[in-house]
Amino acid sequence: MKKSIIIPAVLMISVMFTCSAFAADAAKIGVVSFEKILKESSAGKVMQKDLKAKLTELQGKLQAEEKKVKEMSSALEREALVLSAEKKLERQRALRDKADDLKKMNADYTQEMKILQNKRVNQIQKDVFDIANEMGKAQGYTLIVEQKIAGVIYSGDQVDITDQVIKKYNSTYAKKK
Repeated sequence: MKKSIIIPAVLMISVMFTCSAFAADAAKIGVVSFEKILKESSAGKVMQKDLKAKLTELQGKLQAEEKKVKEMSSALEREALVLSAEKKLERQRALRDKADDLKKMNADYTQEMKILQNKRVNQIQKDVFDIANEMGKAQGYTLIVEQKIAGVIYSGDQVDITDQVIKKYNSTYAKKK
Protein backbone atom coordinates (compact mmCIF):
# COMPACT_ATOMS: atom_id res chain seq x y z
CA MET A 1 0.00 0.00 0.00
CA LYS A 2 2.79 2.39 0.89
CA LYS A 3 4.52 1.59 -2.41
CA SER A 4 1.42 2.46 -4.37
CA ILE A 5 1.32 5.95 -2.81
CA ILE A 6 5.08 6.66 -2.93
CA ILE A 7 5.59 5.83 -6.59
CA PRO A 8 2.92 8.26 -7.92
CA ALA A 9 4.14 10.96 -5.50
CA VAL A 10 7.74 10.61 -6.75
CA LEU A 11 6.51 10.68 -10.36
CA MET A 12 4.45 13.84 -9.70
CA ILE A 13 7.39 15.62 -8.05
CA SER A 14 9.78 14.63 -10.84
CA VAL A 15 7.27 15.84 -13.47
CA MET A 16 6.95 19.19 -11.68
CA PHE A 17 10.73 19.72 -11.67
CA THR A 18 11.08 18.58 -15.27
CA CYS A 19 8.39 20.97 -16.48
CA SER A 20 9.96 23.91 -14.70
CA ALA A 21 13.35 23.08 -16.23
CA PHE A 22 11.86 23.10 -19.74
CA ALA A 23 10.02 26.35 -19.03
CA ALA A 24 13.28 28.21 -18.23
CA ASP A 25 14.34 30.96 -20.61
CA ALA A 26 16.82 30.02 -23.30
CA ALA A 27 20.30 31.40 -22.73
CA LYS A 28 21.08 34.39 -24.92
CA ILE A 29 24.78 34.39 -25.77
CA GLY A 30 26.83 36.98 -27.63
CA VAL A 31 30.33 36.77 -29.07
CA VAL A 32 32.56 39.81 -29.66
CA SER A 33 35.78 39.94 -31.68
CA PHE A 34 38.05 42.51 -30.05
CA GLU A 35 40.50 42.18 -32.94
CA LYS A 36 37.79 43.27 -35.39
CA ILE A 37 36.86 46.17 -33.11
CA LEU A 38 40.48 47.37 -33.12
CA LYS A 39 40.57 47.23 -36.92
CA GLU A 40 37.19 48.71 -37.75
CA SER A 41 36.15 51.07 -34.94
CA SER A 42 36.88 54.80 -35.05
CA ALA A 43 38.99 54.63 -31.90
CA GLY A 44 40.92 51.65 -33.27
CA LYS A 45 41.67 53.45 -36.51
CA VAL A 46 42.79 56.58 -34.66
CA MET A 47 45.00 54.44 -32.42
CA GLN A 48 46.60 52.73 -35.42
CA LYS A 49 47.18 56.09 -37.12
CA ASP A 50 48.74 57.59 -33.96
CA LEU A 51 50.96 54.56 -33.39
CA LYS A 52 52.11 54.61 -37.00
CA ALA A 53 52.96 58.33 -36.75
CA LYS A 54 54.88 57.78 -33.50
CA LEU A 55 56.73 54.82 -35.02
CA THR A 56 57.71 56.90 -38.05
CA GLU A 57 58.98 59.68 -35.77
CA LEU A 58 61.06 57.28 -33.66
CA GLN A 59 62.43 55.51 -36.73
CA GLY A 60 63.51 58.89 -38.11
CA LYS A 61 65.44 59.62 -34.92
CA LEU A 62 67.03 56.18 -35.02
CA GLN A 63 68.06 56.59 -38.65
CA ALA A 64 69.63 59.98 -37.88
CA GLU A 65 71.68 58.46 -35.05
CA GLU A 66 72.61 55.49 -37.23
CA LYS A 67 73.82 57.90 -39.90
CA LYS A 68 76.03 59.66 -37.34
CA VAL A 69 77.53 56.31 -36.27
CA LYS A 70 78.26 55.41 -39.90
CA GLU A 71 79.84 58.81 -40.50
CA MET A 72 82.02 58.39 -37.41
CA SER A 73 83.03 54.92 -38.58
CA SER A 74 83.94 56.04 -42.10
CA ALA A 75 85.84 59.07 -40.73
CA LEU A 76 87.81 56.77 -38.46
CA GLU A 77 88.63 54.46 -41.36
CA ARG A 78 89.80 57.38 -43.52
CA GLU A 79 91.95 58.92 -40.79
CA ALA A 80 93.20 55.70 -39.18
CA LEU A 81 96.60 55.86 -40.86
CA VAL A 82 97.33 59.47 -39.91
CA LEU A 83 96.05 59.37 -36.33
CA SER A 84 98.27 58.64 -33.40
CA ALA A 85 97.60 55.41 -31.51
CA GLU A 86 96.13 57.37 -28.59
CA LYS A 87 93.77 59.39 -30.81
CA LYS A 88 92.80 56.27 -32.70
CA LEU A 89 91.85 54.47 -29.46
CA GLU A 90 89.93 57.53 -28.30
CA ARG A 91 87.89 57.67 -31.50
CA GLN A 92 87.25 53.90 -31.44
CA ARG A 93 85.99 54.22 -27.87
CA ALA A 94 83.74 57.13 -28.89
CA LEU A 95 82.43 55.09 -31.83
CA ARG A 96 81.69 52.10 -29.55
CA ASP A 97 79.92 54.39 -27.08
CA LYS A 98 77.84 55.92 -29.86
CA ALA A 99 76.96 52.42 -31.20
CA ASP A 100 75.96 51.31 -27.69
CA ASP A 101 73.85 54.44 -27.30
CA LEU A 102 72.15 53.60 -30.60
CA LYS A 103 71.32 50.07 -29.38
CA LYS A 104 69.98 51.45 -26.11
CA MET A 105 67.94 54.06 -27.96
CA ASN A 106 66.47 51.33 -30.18
CA ALA A 107 65.53 49.25 -27.12
CA ASP A 108 64.05 52.30 -25.37
CA TYR A 109 61.97 53.23 -28.41
CA THR A 110 60.73 49.66 -28.78
CA GLN A 111 59.71 49.63 -25.12
CA GLU A 112 58.05 53.05 -25.49
CA MET A 113 56.01 51.81 -28.45
CA LYS A 114 54.90 48.69 -26.55
CA ILE A 115 53.84 50.76 -23.54
CA LEU A 116 51.96 53.24 -25.72
CA GLN A 117 50.22 50.47 -27.66
CA ASN A 118 49.27 48.58 -24.49
CA LYS A 119 47.93 51.76 -22.90
CA ARG A 120 45.75 52.57 -25.91
CA VAL A 121 44.54 48.97 -26.36
CA ASN A 122 43.67 48.71 -22.66
CA GLN A 123 41.63 51.91 -22.83
CA ILE A 124 39.73 50.69 -25.89
CA GLN A 125 39.22 47.30 -24.23
CA LYS A 126 37.83 48.96 -21.09
CA ASP A 127 35.43 51.04 -23.18
CA VAL A 128 34.32 47.99 -25.18
CA PHE A 129 33.75 45.94 -22.02
CA ASP A 130 31.63 48.76 -20.57
CA ILE A 131 29.57 48.89 -23.77
CA ALA A 132 29.21 45.10 -23.86
CA ASN A 133 28.04 45.09 -20.22
CA GLU A 134 25.53 47.83 -20.99
CA MET A 135 24.26 46.00 -24.08
CA GLY A 136 24.09 42.71 -22.19
CA LYS A 137 21.89 44.20 -19.50
CA ALA A 138 19.70 46.16 -21.91
CA GLN A 139 19.18 43.32 -24.40
CA GLY A 140 18.95 40.46 -21.90
CA TYR A 141 22.12 38.54 -22.72
CA THR A 142 23.03 35.73 -20.36
CA LEU A 143 26.64 35.71 -21.51
CA ILE A 144 28.88 37.81 -23.78
CA VAL A 145 32.38 36.46 -24.47
CA GLU A 146 35.39 37.74 -26.36
CA GLN A 147 36.20 35.38 -29.20
CA LYS A 148 39.96 34.90 -28.69
CA ILE A 149 40.15 35.15 -24.90
CA ALA A 150 37.32 32.67 -24.42
CA GLY A 151 38.87 30.34 -26.97
CA VAL A 152 35.80 30.26 -29.21
CA ILE A 153 36.52 27.98 -32.12
CA TYR A 154 33.23 28.50 -33.90
CA SER A 155 30.25 30.74 -33.38
CA GLY A 156 27.33 31.32 -35.69
CA ASP A 157 26.64 34.72 -37.17
CA GLN A 158 23.48 35.02 -35.08
CA VAL A 159 25.52 35.25 -31.84
CA ASP A 160 28.22 37.60 -33.19
CA ILE A 161 27.40 41.07 -31.87
CA THR A 162 30.70 42.69 -32.84
CA ASP A 163 29.14 45.00 -35.43
CA GLN A 164 26.57 46.22 -32.90
CA VAL A 165 29.32 46.91 -30.38
CA ILE A 166 31.38 48.77 -33.00
CA LYS A 167 28.39 50.89 -33.96
CA LYS A 168 27.66 51.79 -30.34
CA TYR A 169 31.36 52.38 -29.60
CA ASN A 170 31.74 54.68 -32.61
CA SER A 171 28.81 56.80 -31.46
CA THR A 172 30.16 56.90 -27.89
CA TYR A 173 33.66 57.74 -29.13
CA ALA A 174 32.31 60.53 -31.36
CA LYS A 175 30.55 62.08 -28.33
CA LYS A 176 33.76 61.94 -26.28
CA LYS A 177 35.72 63.81 -28.94
